[in-house]
Amino acid sequence: MTSLAQRTSGLVQRRTEAIRSAAADKERESGGEEDDARRGDEEEDDKGDSKETRLTLMEEVLLLGLKDREGYTSFWNDCISSGLRGCMLVELALRGRLQLEACGVRRKSLLSRKVICKSDAPTGDVLLDEALKHIKETQPPETVQSWIELLSGETWNPLKLHYQLRNVRERLAKNLVEKGVLTTEKQNFLLFDMTTHPLTNNTIKQRLVKKVQDSVLEKWVNDPHRMDKRILALILLAHSSDVLENAFAPLQDDQYDLGMKRVHTLLELEPEKESAKPNANELMWAVVAAFTK
Repeated sequence: MTSLAQRTSGLVQRRTEAIRSAAADKERESGGEEDDARRGDEEEDDKGDSKETRLTLMEEVLLLGLKDREGYTSFWNDCISSGLRGCMLVELALRGRLQLEACGVRRKSLLSRKVICKSDAPTGDVLLDEALKHIKETQPPETVQSWIELLSGETWNPLKLHYQLRNVRERLAKNLVEKGVLTTEKQNFLLFDMTTHPLTNNTIKQRLVKKVQDSVLEKWVNDPHRMDKRILALILLAHSSDVLENAFAPLQDDQYDLGMKRVHTLLELEPEKESAKPNANELMWAVVAAFTK
C-alpha cells in the first residue's frame, strides 16, 4: 500500500514538473519572439552599419543634398522641404507604423485613401514620433498629399498650422552630428551668421552615394519589386527632393547616362499599378504619386 502511494506521488510530481517545464519553455519562446521583433525594428535598415551610423530615409536624403564643405543645401532647392516630409511617411510605413486604408469595392485611388496609424509604438526618432503622434490623433484621417502639406506648414487653414514640423533640416543635421557624420560651424554671410554642418565623415557619405549608384548599375535587377524597398524609396524620394543628381555627378559619362536612364524607367512607373502588385508598400507608392501627379 505504501509502495503504491509512493509511486502515485512520484507520478504526480513528475507531471507537475513537466507542466512547469513546458510553461517555462513557452514563456522563453514568447520572450524570444519579442526580442526578435525589437531587433528586427532596430536592424531593419543598413544591416552592415553600426548603430551610430544607421541612417533614416530623411537623413540620407538630406546628406545627399548637403554640400560637403559648405554644410548647407542649395538655396535654389525648393523641393527638399516637402521631400523630407514624404520621407517621414515612407519611413514610418516601412517600420510598420502607418498604412493606407483599404481601397474598398470601388477601388479608391492612392491619393484619395486616408493614412491610418497601424502601430503607435515609439520609433526612437523624435521627428518620426512627432509625426506619428499627429497622424494618430487626427480624426477624421487625412490623405498622403494632405499630410505632406500639413507637416510642411503649407496650408491655408490656420487651425491646422500646429501640424507643421519646424526646423526639420536643422534637426536632421544635428542627428547626423550626433552620429559623427557632420560637424557644426558658424559662417558669416555679410548680413547674418548661419549655422552650417560640413561633412566630417566622408566614408559614410561615399558609402551612401555608392549604394545609390550600385542600385542602378552593378546591382540593377530591372524590376522594382525585386529591389530592396528602402533603396527604391531612397531613389524615388531623392529625385522628388531634387538631390538625386548629386549621387550620379561623380560618374563617368557612360555610367551616368546608363544610371539616369534606369532611374527614369523607375520614375515612369505608374504608382496605381505598382501598388496593386504582391508585397508592394502602398503608402510608399502613394507618396510617389503625390510628388508626380
